[in-house]
Amino acid sequence: MSGGDSSSPLQEPPAWRRWLEPRYAWGRSVHNLGPKLLAVAVAVTLWFVATADRRANVEQGYDVPVTVRDTTGGRGEGTRATSDLNPDTVRVTLSGRPERLRELRAGNIEAIVDVTGAPEGSFTRPVTVAAPNGTMVSRKSPDTVQGFVDTQLTRTLPIVLSVVTPPEASLPRYVVTPSEARVTGPGRVIVQVSKLVTSPESLGAASEREVPLIALDEAGQPVEGLQINPATVTVRRLDTGELPIKTLPVTLNAPPTNLKVTARSVQPSSVRVVAAPDLLARLREISGTVVYRPGSYSAPVFLNLPAGAQALENVSVSLSVEQTAPVSVP
Repeated sequence: MSGGDSSSPLQEPPAWRRWLEPRYAWGRSVHNLGPKLLAVAVAVTLWFVATADRRANVEQGYDVPVTVRDTTGGRGEGTRATSDLNPDTVRVTLSGRPERLRELRAGNIEAIVDVTGAPEGSFTRPVTVAAPNGTMVSRKSPDTVQGFVDTQLTRTLPIVLSVVTPPEASLPRYVVTPSEARVTGPGRVIVQVSKLVTSPESLGAASEREVPLIALDEAGQPVEGLQINPATVTVRRLDTGELPIKTLPVTLNAPPTNLKVTARSVQPSSVRVVAAPDLLARLREISGTVVYRPGSYSAPVFLNLPAGAQALENVSVSLSVEQTAPVSVP
């Protein structure tokens, strides 16, 4: 009989195997269940608090005008100019708090195309968007903008007055201040400008108004992409309003004694005359002078108006004139 047990002791199973037993797993899960649930609730609450700002952010889109920056050669902006931007606005989508996005307008956002160093001619450059404080740029469309870089030129042009047609019973007089303005822009655009005109306005007697200037081409169409300095001018009406008008018949001078008028037609046979009321009261007719010669012809009539009177129509006459036999002197 041996002095000890010949059989070897049983080995302990690994700890992880116990989790395969349902009774053990359930017991460990419900052990200290209250503190465990409290810890989970605290963790979820902390996560919601920490991510509240991110979850509250929304997105909003803006159509932002493109701004061109050019500091080529260190000369600063103003020595070159751009034109034909395509597109001239980009769609920028920002993310942020709703109340912050509601405050913003497209003018608060910068969409910049930097053409520094670009040679004169056409270009394609990326757009850089500067997001206002408290927002982030989610996306922009398009990412690039095309255009044309050109030398910037300046021209000085006289200003052409443009007004609404006044009533027939008035004889308005206007003055524009200043009488000329400077137009600045790309050379290829500046050459299209034919004239500078005032925006048509209807001014009352003895009144004035500040009106914008418009650059037009040969066809009378507005030319865009220019800077006009000054951008507005003052148009002042000098007359005091409606003037007295009187319609008077036109009488012609007699022909020379050696000429005979066989047919005569004056057009118009009467004219409207503008003058001071006391002068109009004394006028009964307007005499006209025409140069007579043999033949059939039309000729202008030169009206003999007193000082301070003005005719509103031009007068002409159609004549048939014959030469008469000279009178013999005994």
